[in-house]
Amino acid sequence: MLGNPLIRLLLRRIDRSAEPDDVEQARANLGLVQAQKELPGGRWVGILERLAVYACIVASFPAGIAMVLAVKGLGRYADLVTESDRSRKGELFIIGTFASMLWAALWGGIAYWGVRAW
Repeated sequence: MLGNPLIRLLLRRIDRSAEPDDVEQARANLGLVQAQKELPGGRWVGILERLAVYACIVASFPAGIAMVLAVKGLGRYADLVTESDRSRKGELFIIGTFASMLWAALWGGIAYWGVRAW
């Protein structure tokens, strides 16, 4: 399962202002540490999201992908709405979701076309 490390690497690379050697400072600047505290369970949500998207692609059920996105968005809506404009939770949530979906779509597409070519 390379999805989690890949998504985390992408989120860390968004903030170019920190030195690459200082990973903890880069995470703090980006807000990853705070977002993890405020949105617990994100790692498991991401894993389940990727599995569901992968299964929907392999099963040729594109409407299932829309359901996964709807459930994820509605489930986190209350956590993402904040009074603070400085919070980057929403931005990180969207970037992480897109990256996670693309990763699952890549592997789902490989499996789908691999089975069809067989």
